[in-house]
Amino acid sequence: MERFFGGNPALVLARLAILSLIVGVVLAALGFSPYDIIQNLRDLAQRLYDMGFAAIEKGFRYFLLGAVIVFPVWAVMRAFKLFGRENGAEVAETGPPKR
Repeated sequence: MERFFGGNPALVLARLAILSLIVGVVLAALGFSPYDIIQNLRDLAQRLYDMGFAAIEKGFRYFLLGAVIVFPVWAVMRAFKLFGRENGAEVAETGPPKR
C-alpha cells in the first residue's frame, strides 16, 4: 500500500487534504466554483468530441475525393496488366538468347 501512495497512506491522505483546502481557498478567492470547473471540463470534452468527428468527416471527404481518381486509375492499370500478360508472359518465359 505504501508503494502505491508513495509513503505512509495516512500521511499522504493528510497532505492531500491540506493541499486541497489551500487550493480551494485560492480558487474561491479567484471566483471559481466546483460547478464552474466541472461545467468547463464538460464543455471542453464536448468541443473535443465535436472537433474529433469533424476531423473524421473531413478526412472521409478527402478519402472520397481521392478515391474518385485513384480507384479508376488502379482498375485501368490492373486491366492493362492483365491483358498485357498474355503477350508479355511469352517474352518473359523465353528470355534473352543464350550465348
